[in-house]
Amino acid sequence: MRKSPFFDATMQWGVKAFSIYNHMYLPRSFGSEEENFWNLVKDAILCDVAAERQVEIGGPDAARFVQMLTPRNLSKVEPGECKYVLITDSEGGLLNDPLLFKLAEDRFWLSLSDSDIMLYAKGVAVNSGMDVRIFEPDASPLQLQGPKSPQVMRELFGDAFDDLEYFHHRPADLDDIPLIVSRTGWSKEHGYELFLLDHRRGSDLFDRIMAAGKPHGLKPGHTSTIRRIEGALLSYRADADQRTNPYELNLGRLVDLDMETDFIGKKALSRINEKGPDRRQVGLVIEGAPMRESNTEYWPVYSEGAQVGQVTSAIYSPRLEQNIALALVVANKSGRGSMFEVDTPQGQQAARVVELPFVSGNETGG
Repeated sequence: MRKSPFFDATMQWGVKAFSIYNHMYLPRSFGSEEENFWNLVKDAILCDVAAERQVEIGGPDAARFVQMLTPRNLSKVEPGECKYVLITDSEGGLLNDPLLFKLAEDRFWLSLSDSDIMLYAKGVAVNSGMDVRIFEPDASPLQLQGPKSPQVMRELFGDAFDDLEYFHHRPADLDDIPLIVSRTGWSKEHGYELFLLDHRRGSDLFDRIMAAGKPHGLKPGHTSTIRRIEGALLSYRADADQRTNPYELNLGRLVDLDMETDFIGKKALSRINEKGPDRRQVGLVIEGAPMRESNTEYWPVYSEGAQVGQVTSAIYSPRLEQNIALALVVANKSGRGSMFEVDTPQGQQAARVVELPFVSGNETGG
């Protein structure tokens, strides 16, 4: 396991627990999950997400190679833009759902969720006949998220990023610390990601941001399970993996079957689209006492005594005062208002399908 450039800083700022993500330590608690949620939606939090490793793909054929990896049409993406993309295998299964950063016409980053896409990309490249270089750059992101994040950014950079549009990025320099700053984040709140380009300056950057954010209520934090389920954000390995496809996950908008360019999984995804997916992701409100923590295993979902799916992510939302969940259920039972029973650690509970997201985001696009 590797430590991030911000590991020492998070220890000094009171991290309580880590999980493992992309073979790295990822801070998962600074205390109360509910306090972290309210800090995020009312003020701002700073999260070490360096475990979201970057895969850099460069070279004369970089654009063509990246398009082969994803079903999303990238033909109109310009340098300085970011896009949410899917990486699919030959059967249409989801291998990763990274953010794509276009740094130049011949240079891209894939900012990864939890799977070894650099190894996959290197394997695809071997016999592709394309001239590409694939490696992990010295780039480690922090997430500054929450409604007061713009005020913190002004403390740091003045008005330099007031005009940065959602899902765009540009280079920056903070006290001689080299960065790429993007208007992105895994929170559905207004926010930024600051990619450190010199791993030796991790503690300097973290402490500098915390000092700038003190007048605005900035707290050290971690990605909020509550907020991401409210916003129906996928967590790879929990809600999606190689056994799921984009149409099951309501992500058909990210698949362009009409573009002339071929991509891995195009034939399989064409068949799935024509037939229709067997399952659908839905939102559930689950009855019963408030869940004290999120689920750590899949919970069976039943209709009239027969299992019809599984809960993939569940949590209690203090804002909604409800137990909320993401689930995969058979397509013909996925309609809004459908009623189920869910096996939970507190026993079987009634559940109802509701519209996603539970709480809309403060950002649009991507």
